[in-house]
Amino acid sequence: MRIAFSDIAGIRVGNAQDDNAATGVTVFRFTTPGRAAVEIFGGGPASRETETIAPERSHPLNALVFSGGSAYGLAASDGIMRSLESHGVGYDTGIALVPIVCQSCIFDLGYGSAMIRPDAAMGFAACEASFAGNDPRSGNVGAGTGATVGKAAGMAQSQKAGIGYSAAQSGKLQVGAAVVLNSYGDIYFSGKKIAGMRTPDQKAFADSYETLLKATGSNLFTSTTNTTLAAVFTNGDFTPAELKHLARMAAAGMARAIRPAFTTADGDTVYAISVGEEKVSGVSLDAAGALAATLLEEAIADAVRSAAII
Repeated sequence: MRIAFSDIAGIRVGNAQDDNAATGVTVFRFTTPGRAAVEIFGGGPASRETETIAPERSHPLNALVFSGGSAYGLAASDGIMRSLESHGVGYDTGIALVPIVCQSCIFDLGYGSAMIRPDAAMGFAACEASFAGNDPRSGNVGAGTGATVGKAAGMAQSQKAGIGYSAAQSGKLQVGAAVVLNSYGDIYFSGKKIAGMRTPDQKAFADSYETLLKATGSNLFTSTTNTTLAAVFTNGDFTPAELKHLARMAAAGMARAIRPAFTTADGDTVYAISVGEEKVSGVSLDAAGALAATLLEEAIADAVRSAAII
């Protein structure tokens, strides 16, 4: 049964953005620290503190952050940590609270302003918004503000994308997917191309896959200027090692929807996080992973269908 993403217990979403610069921040704040894992598939990630959630460390996560700005956007987490600390959220060291925050960024510098990036002030605003409400809106929102797809021939032939969501419930198990879609490749849903590289006159679709196969030398756009960020959230009571496998299975939805996916020009990243105070035990990891892949595929389609040129 499909549900609203906001129905998933234990998550609060906050956004902040600069529409003129076409960049922004989305914060997924956990009302109870979440158990988490991550898989990085692409060749050019910009990320923060991902090692803290490796299975051998497994620190509980207070917030996950997606942003624009490439590696510059990592500054947003400074403001998010300040916001969390001000609300009494973080790991108590006995001396000070230290919020545990992971972040991943897309490269959106080629769409809006390359000189205005998410910073600590924008991160603070996004996190404060998560305390004021719960705002999982799709499209040109937060980290999806400057997202684009189909860049095998460069930005001139790309198409606007954004942030997307999908969620479902099976029995007591809840699973939700969120994605900031900023891919090198084209986007398909149910076998049909719905977004991606355009012809030079913008009148029809071109083919990123064929362009990649035929390109050589200076015609090959393989700079790391893309990256799709995804997260799967569940109330399933999974271990960090199981969550890592869940992220890996969820990535099948990304591979079905984005062609080509996981290139050296992308920093494609998938998180899996167990959220909420009341976890559901005895859940099949394979069933949850299969559902997560389907939801991620749907969230990718939502990110395209909800986006608008700005």
